[in-house]
Amino acid sequence: LTDTNIFSTTLESHLHGQDWSAVAQKLVAQRLETLHTNLDRYAPVFDQAVVLNAKSLIVLMVLPFALLLPILYYGARQPFAAHVVFAVHLYAFLLLLFCVSLAISAIDAWLGGAGLQSPRVDNLLTLFNLIASATYLYLATKVVYRASGPLRVVKVLVLALALGGLVLGYRFVLFLITLYST
Repeated sequence: LTDTNIFSTTLESHLHGQDWSAVAQKLVAQRLETLHTNLDRYAPVFDQAVVLNAKSLIVLMVLPFALLLPILYYGARQPFAAHVVFAVHLYAFLLLLFCVSLAISAIDAWLGGAGLQSPRVDNLLTLFNLIASATYLYLATKVVYRASGPLRVVKVLVLALALGGLVLGYRFVLFLITLYST
């Protein structure tokens, strides 16, 4: 509804709006030289491919998260498949959460704001997503792992930070995959 892609990021954003923009500029310049093309011709190809890659490669975030779970919840003695299912459910929740966040940013833009182009809106939505994810993890770990006590809070914070890191890492990995496959 908002015409915004959740995980894919345009080449322009990688070059000028991400933490890795300096690295991206060097890699893109090398790639353009290798392909004997220029940014104006390459950017639309990249932008189209990254949308498809973002949808098809989302599973790349599930496995690292699923590998963290048996480490944190070793005593629960769950089969690895249970950790994978837990991670898949978490990412399904995260996708729904991002849809809500995108709707909020679209409403802000519709009301005359800058939407996600505003650092304030972007930061508030990031904080909202992190808190909502931590709340989900807090509730879900009690059900799945029978987690309780103060250690539960620490483990949830580790998982929430890992989730945030995986989302950022996924965007960077998508950049690399798309850059070298187009």
